[in-house]
Amino acid sequence: MTTLTVARLASRFATPRKGLFRYIDLYRQRRALAAMDKAQLMDLGLTREEAEIEAARPIWDAPQHWFR
Repeated sequence: MTTLTVARLASRFATPRKGLFRYIDLYRQRRALAAMDKAQLMDLGLTREEAEIEAARPIWDAPQHWFR
């Protein structure tokens, strides 16, 4: 029989929550990107078209290395 410690139990439930919060953060970042004006986008080195394309991507469309 396995002993289930509090730390192991917490780690099992922390991973899905972390993933969910990362997707929510990504959604917020893309919404903020869509709301930026031309000067702010120039500071980031992006055009309005590039920002709109990125902002239109769904939250599940992100590189896997962002979530490790």
